[in-house]
Amino acid sequence: MGLKVMRYAGLVVVLGAGAALAGPAEAQTAAPSVALDELSVTAARAPRPVEDIPQSVQIVNRDQIRQQLALTSSPSAVLSKLVPGFSAPNGTISSASENFRGRNLLVLIDGVPVNTPLRDVSRILNLIDLNSVERIEVVAGASSLYSAGATGGTVNFITRRPTDGTPIVTVNTALRTFTADPVHGLAPETSISVTGKVPDGVDYAFTGSGRFAARTYDGKGREMASDGQLGQGGGDRFQLGNINLRLGYDLDLAKRIEFGLTQILLNQDPRYLTDYSAPFARPNYARLYPGLPVAEDTRSLYLRYTDRDTPLGSLSLLGFYNDINKRFNYSEFSYPANPFVTYSLNPASPTSLANQTALATERGGINLTFDTDLGVLLPGMKLTWGSDVISESTRQRARDGSDVFTPLQQNSYAGFALLQIPVGERLTLRGGMRYEHFDLDVAGFSRPTTFAATAARTPLGYSTFVLPAINVTGGRFSYSAPTFNAGATFNLLPGIDLYGGFSQGYALADIGAFTRRAGLSLAYACPVTRPFCLPAGTTIAYSSIAPQAQIVNSYDFGIRGRSGIFSGSLGGFVSTSDEGTTFDPLTNRLSQQKEMIYGVEFVGNAQVTEQLNLGTVLGYREGRYDTNRDGRLDSFLPNNRIGAPFRATVSGTYLFENGVSLRLEGEGFSGRDARIDLTGTRYRLKDAFTVNAAVGAPLAGGELYASVDNLFDVAYWNPTATSVRNLTVYGLGRTVTVGYRRTF
Repeated sequence: MGLKVMRYAGLVVVLGAGAALAGPAEAQTAAPSVALDELSVTAARAPRPVEDIPQSVQIVNRDQIRQQLALTSSPSAVLSKLVPGFSAPNGTISSASENFRGRNLLVLIDGVPVNTPLRDVSRILNLIDLNSVERIEVVAGASSLYSAGATGGTVNFITRRPTDGTPIVTVNTALRTFTADPVHGLAPETSISVTGKVPDGVDYAFTGSGRFAARTYDGKGREMASDGQLGQGGGDRFQLGNINLRLGYDLDLAKRIEFGLTQILLNQDPRYLTDYSAPFARPNYARLYPGLPVAEDTRSLYLRYTDRDTPLGSLSLLGFYNDINKRFNYSEFSYPANPFVTYSLNPASPTSLANQTALATERGGINLTFDTDLGVLLPGMKLTWGSDVISESTRQRARDGSDVFTPLQQNSYAGFALLQIPVGERLTLRGGMRYEHFDLDVAGFSRPTTFAATAARTPLGYSTFVLPAINVTGGRFSYSAPTFNAGATFNLLPGIDLYGGFSQGYALADIGAFTRRAGLSLAYACPVTRPFCLPAGTTIAYSSIAPQAQIVNSYDFGIRGRSGIFSGSLGGFVSTSDEGTTFDPLTNRLSQQKEMIYGVEFVGNAQVTEQLNLGTVLGYREGRYDTNRDGRLDSFLPNNRIGAPFRATVSGTYLFENGVSLRLEGEGFSGRDARIDLTGTRYRLKDAFTVNAAVGAPLAGGELYASVDNLFDVAYWNPTATSVRNLTVYGLGRTVTVGYRRTF
């Protein structure tokens, strides 16, 4: 696997370097803007002007993506800067504890969902190649338009579109490193994009990229751990390769067929295990990493047929298939950060090599969408309707081949309708519903023998015990529910709109995570000296531990628009659920309870002159939940749901007359010290502020750029990474990038 990734990524690097020296190119620089008059294809599953959508919608365009690529290749970092409501990035290939408004974010690539909802692992977002992305659409709030999972919001990465005529080639090559150790921190990357169209034939868009990372360092110059967040993968010593391909053919002026492929290959080779003892996560130089490499081999394919001129309106028929394979880190017992591990049957060295697992998910489906013009009934009236059928199978196995949770097979069937009605020239109403039915097949399995610990008054501060292997019986189960949405937009003044809406999202909790924890309680514990004390035939029925399906209610309201040199939006939100899901890393326990999350968000830009653009992104969120299930929201949600409540990005971009561009960014976030249960438990997070700078200049027909991320090398606690296990994880130190891109 590792050799495969290195060969592919290395080939892209060589081709990219050669192409970058090849021919004339055109320098490109741009300042960010708030897109208020664009079409969104994500919010309604059909093109709609943003001003007609009664939810918060943010569109990150290609120019903004190019600006950010000079500073970072992380999609999470880009979203955290430009989209309020998204958490601080954790600085790794994982997205552990990253969320949107304290809830799950449904990730789409060209409208195809790439999450793994039956086992909701976090390594998705940061493997996407931004070089292949034309625009990013983020729709806030719960939604069921794309099946279950969008309890916090939906993000759609829309890849680069084919162009007419002869091939257009774009090359982007960069070197990134840490000033703490420029040699051992060196991280090269490159990408090649080719778009064009065969005369009277197929159009195409291809992007291939390769990215390497060596060691990573914090603001004090210390090497960072390869697995500071336990299991998902770190930010160091990896090779990542991406391919994105779109092929299209216009059958006539109205009909089109399109094929898409996304391939992701990852290999990470940790050198050392991680020391999870206080005061912070760091490499354990005394222990070489004995596990297999962290790996990813994921491909997503789709075939889409569109017809803008059917008797029922515009038609979109999408078939997709995802083949997702992920291998996670091997990690060893450490209290309190990692108190549950697969038992080796040796108390002196309790962690088995089988404590490393791999996930395999296959997911395919058909999405049918009609956008019907009902203008004959009322001018401007439209109905978007359709149906979805999705099938998914998921299995997670340990290194020895044994299952670590119940193998799962799920089929879902849904129908939806969304009606848009203009009332006069200034008011637009929208409402709809979706009904979804799930058939879930849960296979039986044997939960592996587990070595565990709990807090105790001992010299170590904990006592250990064994949870013997236990059989979990499965069965067949069904879930179904209708979800609704309603909202309105009102044109208050020319260019200024009010919006308000209610929407619901429907989701099953992480079923794999619940069954993996079957019997992980003191009720099934045995002494280490008698590890198999349970009566023969002890079993647990899935029906006794099954999570409840979750409906999330979202309320969005705000104002957005453009006036003179200013553009932006200001809004508030509230989201509630009676069956919210929360994870406690200390007890390794998942729980469901009533909860509420609320917040305020602001995005603003000022085009002061033709050369100077100023931008601000502000977001505040907080949440409470019912820890004892008495109906009262008695405590604050834990840090792995909220993290830093307040986040801000301020930026300025200046374009000089000679084509040189300069961008400065300030990123800040608040700390948190909230009581998360009735006993008064608190886990402190610290605030921080960092500065980034980037400059670009025309050179040889292309653009030479350089940047510094965390300019003053601030040593800060990463709030999202720290929240995963309530163990301090420092943020990335000063990072320098030098790159060159050109189009020819």
